[in-house]
Amino acid sequence: MRKSKPKKRIILPDPRFNDTLVTRFVNNMMYDGKKSTAYAIFYNAVDIVEKKTSESGLETWKKALNNVMPAVEVKSRRVGGANFQVPTEVRPERKIALGMKWLISYARRRGEKTMMEKLAGEIISAAKGEGAAVKKKEDTHKMAEANKAFSHFRF
Repeated sequence: MRKSKPKKRIILPDPRFNDTLVTRFVNNMMYDGKKSTAYAIFYNAVDIVEKKTSESGLETWKKALNNVMPAVEVKSRRVGGANFQVPTEVRPERKIALGMKWLISYARRRGEKTMMEKLAGEIISAAKGEGAAVKKKEDTHKMAEANKAFSHFRF
């Protein structure tokens, strides 16, 4: 067990929207420390979303993120030689982290040509409440619902 919890690092807001949530998203998306490239991809994706939906790109992205964030998840717990999938509430920080990771990973798997188009497509479909990232959230919720009987094994 650790003696003390590590200090939370302060994340600076992004240059365009002045929002720390955007910076967190870009940090998750970044490869090999190429932050300026990640910012360019995100901002261009937001511009594409604005063109396609004719509403605020940042608001659409936030709506998409809210649609992807899970409320419950299952964790494996070993009780008496058997493994149970125990449904647990998701902490707010983890909710955001999971939502971002799912949006990014499912955007990368899309069929469009560039990452900007992929991300824009995933944001638009998630904001509508469809798409692979939203399906992942629904599957997680279904699994938690199916294993509700084991909720008394909570940690």
